Amino acid sequence: MSYRVLQTRRFARQYKKLHNNNIADVDQAIFTIADKPELGERKKADLALLRVYKFRSNGQLYLLGYTVDDEVRLVSLEAIGSHENFYRDIKR
Repeated sequence: MSYRVLQTRRFARQYKKLHNNNIADVDQAIFTIADKPELGERKKADLALLRVYKFRSNGQLYLLGYTVDDEVRLVSLEAIGSHENFYRDIKR
């Protein structure tokens, strides 16, 4: 049984800026996370609640940041983007 998926405003803005050829790969990553949210790597220190799932799209590494609430079976999509400046931007 998969988790429900909720996207934050930050994620929605970043998703809207993606190119059409990347959107299919991002959607596939979201379906993967909804089925198995433990696949993402848990971060430490300031980002302790965040999990990051890494995948490739058109030869470039993308990171999908999300949080999980097991009690209500909810995955909150926090941010999407290339590796460059991903962690700096998410701390804001």
